[in-house]
Amino acid sequence: METWLLTLLLSIALLGLALIALGVKVLFVKNGKFPSGHVSQNKALRDRNITCAHSSQEK
Repeated sequence: METWLLTLLLSIALLGLALIALGVKVLFVKNGKFPSGHVSQNKALRDRNITCAHSSQEK
């Protein structure tokens, strides 16, 4: 097998494994969803009175 083909197949396999690993909670947990990255939905940031710069500019 040629080197470039082996490299391509290994790259595709590694990318596939990475995508599956990132989506384990979403794929295998009932009602699983990705965690929100928005500041307003992060309790630790709200407790420290840290707000979203975009939201504060709209007001």
